[in-house]
Amino acid sequence: MKRFLTALVLTPPVVYTILAGNQYLFLAIAGLVAVLCYREFSGIADAHGLEIDGPLPYAAGIVILLVPQLDPVIYLLLALSALALSTRTGSLSTVMVQAGAMLFGVTYVFGAWRCAVNLRQINPHWLLFALALNWVGDVAAYYVGSLAGRNKLAPRISPGKTVEGAVASLAASMLFGVAYLGYFLPQVGWLEAMLLSAVASTAGQVGDLCESALKRGAGLKDSGNLLPGHGGWLDRVDSSLFTMPIVYFWLARSSMSL
Repeated sequence: MKRFLTALVLTPPVVYTILAGNQYLFLAIAGLVAVLCYREFSGIADAHGLEIDGPLPYAAGIVILLVPQLDPVIYLLLALSALALSTRTGSLSTVMVQAGAMLFGVTYVFGAWRCAVNLRQINPHWLLFALALNWVGDVAAYYVGSLAGRNKLAPRISPGKTVEGAVASLAASMLFGVAYLGYFLPQVGWLEAMLLSAVASTAGQVGDLCESALKRGAGLKDSGNLLPGHGGWLDRVDSSLFTMPIVYFWLARSSMSL
């Protein structure tokens, strides 16, 4: 019930911000969520014995999120800075792992939200599609998995997830994607909409499992406790952090964004 009520409270302002909010409001909220996600990611890293918090990753993340014409050299500078800082903390045996974790965390979180910014600039409905695809899939997976789930999907990573739930998530996401894109972005053909929805939904499910693996490896159940019934912000958007880049990558290399 807590999970349902939290989603019920969050969904209307999220939809409004994406479709009707001005650019400054959207960037402020996207930046805040990204910062909260990275903070929770750094908490997971800390449970692994890695210190990747501090001003550098947040500053680099905001640059990645907000700079209009982003030069890829920012990632090189971040990697070099992360390596230099890692030599000053902890054991030297963890320098490489710590630097890699910081670079990955910033790219994983802020890079994905940069894709959200780019999707909204193309058309706000592309961003809402990428997010809602996971919402619909999560609901289908939860109810089908609870009622008819028999075969474990990845018991070592997430014992509660089932193959039946994953299939239901994929099917529901594809139906939703075809309907949503057909209505709001009719220039997208139904076959292309179905393929994109299938790929994006699969990516989202992989993203969910990957975040679960990070937590389980650290001995954590949730990334945080800010969202009742969901855990932390990273728990809520772990699927979207995989889906948004996939949708943007697809659009950047196709005619659908025209």
